[in-house]
Amino acid sequence: TLPPKPQPRHSMHLADSVPSVLFNNASPKKLLGHRIPLRVHVTFPHLHCSALDYSHDGNAWSSGKFEHYHKAPFTFTKRKPTVSEYKESTKSGVENNRAIEKLRLEGCTLLGTLQVPRVGGTISVSVSPDAWRRATSLLSFGVDPSKDPDPFHGKMPNVTHLIHDITFGAPFPPGDNPLQKTHHVMDNESGVALANVAVKLVPTTYKRTFYAAKETYQASVSRHIVQPETLAAQRSTLLPGLLITYDFTPLAVRHVESRENWFVFLSSLVGIVGGVFVTVGLVTGCLVNSVQSVAKKMD
Repeated sequence: TLPPKPQPRHSMHLADSVPSVLFNNASPKKLLGHRIPLRVHVTFPHLHCSALDYSHDGNAWSSGKFEHYHKAPFTFTKRKPTVSEYKESTKSGVENNRAIEKLRLEGCTLLGTLQVPRVGGTISVSVSPDAWRRATSLLSFGVDPSKDPDPFHGKMPNVTHLIHDITFGAPFPPGDNPLQKTHHVMDNESGVALANVAVKLVPTTYKRTFYAAKETYQASVSRHIVQPETLAAQRSTLLPGLLITYDFTPLAVRHVESRENWFVFLSSLVGIVGGVFVTVGLVTGCLVNSVQSVAKKMD
């Protein structure tokens, strides 16, 4: 007779469901560990600071939401560009400092550092909505809705700009920063366009000999210029300027620079020196024997 078939057994383990609150009792210093510094240094040489707006994840400075989410000292500031910043951003070749002092008053530099979470987001530096409505109203209808002086002098705003430096977290030492010294020239007739920059960040642990491991980020960047006709055809709500979209890859890289220890080096050195002595001894012995053999034959 066949043995009885084993009966399947089912077991179920019950566990208490405990609700968890994300970062409920975490201190600000602990929360800061889940964020990375985002440093931005951009100069618009032909855009006045009163007409410049910036935002992070849709929270614009002009609406007051940016300052609500980003408190000092982790925030952005607008100021007039320095002489060196203006020269670098225009590449005009103007050497007259008096002329540059007058021209740089029409530009604006955005500088600052934010603490952003390690998730994808957007940074926008563009013409402010009020300035854009004013410029389009003047050109389309000849009507100026504002009584303030026109910063564009009856023309469309030129959003040509220079990215001095945009850095996410700690830079990767062996690599270059693709968002450094990047010039976006709007060479169409109006000077209006959108520089769309997509950044893919790869978390990288960098370890050197005798140094502690360093958490860095490598960046892969793709960019293109969106012309105003394309923005109008797509009925986009984006304003001319600079748009940076960044995201983090789910994979991480560990880069380790290592050296062999001193014992391996010494053993290799001893082996090389010993080999040299043995080789020299063999060659010397062969030469001595050859000379002796020749001398005997001559005698």
